[in-house]
Amino acid sequence: MRIGEVAERTALSFRSLRHWDDVGLVQPSARTEGGFRLYTEKDVDRILIIRRMKPLGYTLDEMRELLDVVDALTVDPSDVALRARIDDIRDGADQRRQKLTEQLAMADEFVQLLGQL
Repeated sequence: MRIGEVAERTALSFRSLRHWDDVGLVQPSARTEGGFRLYTEKDVDRILIIRRMKPLGYTLDEMRELLDVVDALTVDPSDVALRARIDDIRDGADQRRQKLTEQLAMADEFVQLLGQL
């Protein structure tokens, strides 16, 4: 599929998709003769992983590391070291989620306070 369809399916901008390609985070599986990006379902799945990491404040390097671990696990799903790394990443994601939950609660309090003024 072309970038427009991917952008629509993932709720991401063309700019983000192009940037991730430029930095080597998620590259399309193919290009047309005219140079247009062509994505597969597997590419879209990778993009959705990244999209889910963005609100948690992951850096491009951290995203790349996770994708590398995911790729390596597809080759050897029983690799103990890779499984441990995924567990570490999951723990970190849980901590980041908790922080966002706390921030959301503070935002709710603020909105409520403004409503009382």
